[in-house]
Amino acid sequence: MQIERRKPLTANVGVVGVGHATYWAQFPGLREELLGYLDTFEQRIANRQCETVCFGLVDDAPSTYAAVRRMKAAGLDLLFCDMLTYATSSTWGVVCRELDVPIVLVALQPAKAMDYARGSTRMQLANDNICSLPEFAGVAVRMGRRVPPMVIGTLDDDPAAEAEVAQWCRIAHVLHDLKSARIGQMGHVLEAMLDMHTDPTALTAQLGLHAVQLEAEAVVARYRAVRDAEADAMKARVLEFFDTPDPVSDPITEKLTAADLDTAARAAVALERFVDAEALDGLAYYYEGEAGSELRRVVTSLIVGNSLLTAAGFPMCGELDLKTCVAMLILDRLEIGGSFAEFHPVDFHEGFVLVGHDGPHHLNVAEGRPVLRSLKAYHGKPGRGASVEFQLRTGPITMLSIGQTFDGRLKFVIAEGESRPGPIPPTGNTNTRGFFRPDAVTFLKRWLAEGPTHHFALGVGHRAAEIAAVAECLGIEHAVVSAEPA
Repeated sequence: MQIERRKPLTANVGVVGVGHATYWAQFPGLREELLGYLDTFEQRIANRQCETVCFGLVDDAPSTYAAVRRMKAAGLDLLFCDMLTYATSSTWGVVCRELDVPIVLVALQPAKAMDYARGSTRMQLANDNICSLPEFAGVAVRMGRRVPPMVIGTLDDDPAAEAEVAQWCRIAHVLHDLKSARIGQMGHVLEAMLDMHTDPTALTAQLGLHAVQLEAEAVVARYRAVRDAEADAMKARVLEFFDTPDPVSDPITEKLTAADLDTAARAAVALERFVDAEALDGLAYYYEGEAGSELRRVVTSLIVGNSLLTAAGFPMCGELDLKTCVAMLILDRLEIGGSFAEFHPVDFHEGFVLVGHDGPHHLNVAEGRPVLRSLKAYHGKPGRGASVEFQLRTGPITMLSIGQTFDGRLKFVIAEGESRPGPIPPTGNTNTRGFFRPDAVTFLKRWLAEGPTHHFALGVGHRAAEIAAVAECLGIEHAVVSAEPA
């Protein structure tokens, strides 16, 4: 089973074609042919959960300057520049200079190769997509900008080029949400975790998102308002999705109790209403409340509801780790999960490290059905109740930790590994058997040398390059921890 998103992915993506005005009178019909290729490309972007704005074909400096004014007013997250044929860099320089959004140059030939026996200048111009790339790259440098990323291939029947375009659409989804997200901040950081303290203004400055200050009592008020029928409906939804096995070896675990299920269900209903009322895109929280109080019972029973929301595209992060909440959002918008994680014990026999955490998780990347157990105690924290346990889907995995440097700048620490099948401890927490190259200990030393926050977002697939591209678009320092020494 998969939990559906509460709102669809989207991004505002611009598409502009470039050409050379001198050609149109020389080769009748060429401009119309190229506009057809531009329409084909735009439709492919629109089919990737993007709202497209097409600025047509610019073919000289005046048309480009006029288009740039429209581009700046369009609220773009990303712009594709479709290299339809040779174009002088007068169609590029002001775009490169004026737009403060990522620009991707796309050179997709309509033909796999020219028909040399019947070759003509017109045929060449219809397939001259890469011709201007060196000129555009050189002008970018002269404008003080980095050379833009480029997609080179054919318009049809080119899986590699199509995958690159799809990757940039996913990156646009990330950029769209980061610059407008409302991430709730409720409570305080778990005592003594100095690496997790985050200045909300720094997140606005570097990412654009807004950290919303919230009160735990607002969730409690909605908890009290949950009707029995609503709680019963949530219980049915939870039991349909989770297994509830008997305890195994951990004495603080027990089979899910009716009381813990009821509390978790009511808290989940309250949390969904709270998220809607505050128009949140995520939540980082930690609160304890007075021992024995209703407040403590509610705020320590959010794990199930948070996990459902995280899988629905609303990252919910325990211990009030705002930076990791952002990392979870990034992985979710890349559609690779984004579960709350940290390092657990190393297995020196088999050479892996357990990767997991208590609290909320991205249920859509679980291997098999996730488990709910009742915990008599949350280790290291107050409270008790229902807790989520699962192993991440086996296969390639990617990790993103967002740390902060001495001068307050964010830093992405990224790595890839592999989740392999095998037993995990039945403790009511997630755990995955993470294998990393060249070996667990060497990897850990290289990871730690980059100064990450101790939490990270954990997803499926090998997508380090894609996350690094997100960091470059945002102007954020990043390090990819690889198998080979730096």
